[in-house]
Amino acid sequence: MPSIRPIHYKKFEKFVLYMGCRFDRQIGDHRIFKREGLLRPVVVRTLKDLPKSEIKSNLRTLNITSEEYLKIIENL
Repeated sequence: MPSIRPIHYKKFEKFVLYMGCRFDRQIGDHRIFKREGLLRPVVVRTLKDLPKSEIKSNLRTLNITSEEYLKIIENL
C-alpha cells in the first residue's frame, strides 16, 4: 500500500481546494484556508515539498483518512 510522501505545496493546495476549502489569507509563507465546519484553518506553507508531518496534521484537521487522501491526490 502506498504511503504519504512529501509533495509540492501547489499540488496540496489543489487537494485542499478540492475538499471545499477557500483561500482566506497569506501571512509570510503560510497560506490559510478555511471551510465551514472545521475547528481550525488549514495552513499550507509555501515550501517546495511539504513534509509528511504537515500533510498528516492537515488531514486530521480536514477529518480525512490517509487512504482517502491518497485516492484523491492520485486523481488530481
